[in-house]
Amino acid sequence: MRLVVSLARQELEVRDGAGNVTARYPVSTAANGPGEETGSFCTPRGRHRVRARIGAGLPLNSVFRARRPSGEIYTPELGAAQPGRDWILTRILWLCGEERGFNRLGTCDTMARYIYIHGTPDEDFEQVPRSHGCIRMRNADLAALFEQVASGTPVDILSDTRLP
Repeated sequence: MRLVVSLARQELEVRDGAGNVTARYPVSTAANGPGEETGSFCTPRGRHRVRARIGAGLPLNSVFRARRPSGEIYTPELGAAQPGRDWILTRILWLCGEERGFNRLGTCDTMARYIYIHGTPDEDFEQVPRSHGCIRMRNADLAALFEQVASGTPVDILSDTRLP
């Protein structure tokens, strides 16, 4: 299995070992577009893998801080009380780059930049670039994806409009 994210289409595909698409989900990537540098608030491109799976078994809309559940459950009222907060909800698939000097090590290290696939408030989700670098998903979609993905799963993040 592998995940393929198209930045141009704002879409994540799940592919089986033969390359067949088994699921497709809308996503929201960085408002600043593609880029690998630390501090750019861009979504990194290239070959990655899932480094860690965080949040198994937690309820939908569980709130995370520093990759740990805070004990809060997101509601629109909580969101209104903390406007502008970058909500990380439901589950985290923490990515690490596989290409030295491009998305791994130095000033372009995906894992050190804390780039995740994570949930976001459903009422705010749009299939357009709006994140700070991560790949945002609707919570139910992320929970379904999380159940299919193991640590070590390859993830390709592409800026091209066509997926390979």
